[in-house]
Amino acid sequence: MGPAREQEVDSLARLEQRILRAVALVDELRQQKDAAEAERDKAVGEAGEARALASELSQELETLRAERQEVRARIERLLGQMDLLNAG
Repeated sequence: MGPAREQEVDSLARLEQRILRAVALVDELRQQKDAAEAERDKAVGEAGEARALASELSQELETLRAERQEVRARIERLLGQMDLLNAG
């Protein structure tokens, strides 16, 4: 094999190695992209769950506030009636 032929074989071997590295890099980038998309989907799901829970807790808080107002009003009425009994 002559020097020109050896040089051509070396060039092809280097090109093959570069192509193999590029293929491996593309494969790795695809895996990273898939992992990132899975993480994004998980985060979106968790965010939706968090929003639903926040809404539920907000409604519960409003209900508790209304109940507290009702209890306060009833206690004030009872205290008023006790004052009437004590005055009479």
